[in-house]
Amino acid sequence: MSERKTGGQIIWESLMQEGVEVVFGLPGGAILPAYDDLAKYEYPIHHVLVTHEQGASHMADGYARATRRVGVCMATSGPGATNLITGLATANMDSVPIVAFTGQVPTSLLGRDGFQEADVQGVSLPVTKHNYLITDIEELAPAIKEAFSSPTPAGPARF
Repeated sequence: MSERKTGGQIIWESLMQEGVEVVFGLPGGAILPAYDDLAKYEYPIHHVLVTHEQGASHMADGYARATRRVGVCMATSGPGATNLITGLATANMDSVPIVAFTGQVPTSLLGRDGFQEADVQGVSLPVTKHNYLITDIEELAPAIKEAFSSPTPAGPARF
């Protein structure tokens, strides 16, 4: 019987399957388990450490424009996640493909004003093509696959 994979393992393995080579992000509380798995299993994905989450989304946007590949960024919950919004809006308005991952409070605390909880799904809805609030680990890999299957906001990317 195989061991159950962690959410972090699923994220990094899904990104590898999608051919992602670079991720821009800033580690923080709720996303640390994913970063722990990146270090523990030594996935061959280059992580670019930023000093502010907004920089991660803008870097992912620039990377996508320059390489014609999907840009990927990552942030923690609450203010870390909301700091991605300007870069996501910029990419969305120009049909630049970005996939962003954010941490969140534990499912049992959702909607209870937990530490660094923010309605990231609600805040990002106007500036993204799709967004997901994963509450069941079985939904994670299919959601990532779907995010990469149609990454541009309005049809073909316009570079």
